[in-house]
Amino acid sequence: MSERKPLVAANWKMHKTRAETAAFLDAFLPLAGGRLDGVEVVLCPPYTSLQAAVEGCAGTGLRVAAQNLHFERQGAFTGEVSAPMLAELGVDAVILGHSERRQLFGETDEALRRKVPAALAEGLTPILCVGETIVEREAGETEDVLRRQLETDLTDVAEADLAGIAIAYEPVWAIGTGKNATVDQAGEAIAYIRSLVAAHGASAAEASRILYGGSVKPANAAELLAPDDIDGALVGGASLSPSDFFEIAAAADPTSVSPTERSGS
Repeated sequence: MSERKPLVAANWKMHKTRAETAAFLDAFLPLAGGRLDGVEVVLCPPYTSLQAAVEGCAGTGLRVAAQNLHFERQGAFTGEVSAPMLAELGVDAVILGHSERRQLFGETDEALRRKVPAALAEGLTPILCVGETIVEREAGETEDVLRRQLETDLTDVAEADLAGIAIAYEPVWAIGTGKNATVDQAGEAIAYIRSLVAAHGASAAEASRILYGGSVKPANAAELLAPDDIDGALVGGASLSPSDFFEIAAAADPTSVSPTERSGS
């Protein structure tokens, strides 16, 4: 059994106002209270709801992450938000390199090479996303893509900081499509990612948490998260529902009583 504490993150994307964030927490916190001690739960709201999430999560053990940041601390970058600004709000993590950022907004690995150290410098935990498209997978290029992404994204990260980065393997073809990688596909990719981290430092590879992301839902979470090498999940659409997200987090928690046992008690 891995000693790495699982991490389950709710990527709300462009969903939930401040009021909707508060309503989510009103429903989620009673479900989670005292039941998710073995898993780290992170909520990732849009920028406008970050403060509401930070305030609502205070004292609960839940963490809050932003969905992106700029690599500069300040400057003439209209529409951007920096790591110090997020840290000031009480945010303590950030998603970087999500496939939607890469595909829809031109996010490059060269930009991520600067963003990852910028997040670490402010004490933010990067949740770094990597993954291949269906065309790349069918061409047998999955490992080439993962190597190219990670070797660039982690270029300027010191070995001592590697263990503080969570890496999310998110096959692009499984995001928002209803399809998910098989346990074997996810396991193979995550094992390869761990080997790439090991090339920078063996101890960091053992400590690094590597998540799976791509159409994770209550019905498949237990199967996808069962392997010891898969350290949690980055959850999209299913994280918008307090009950669905709770079931996924519980499936990742090695100390959690199963939903079936709870309902039968």
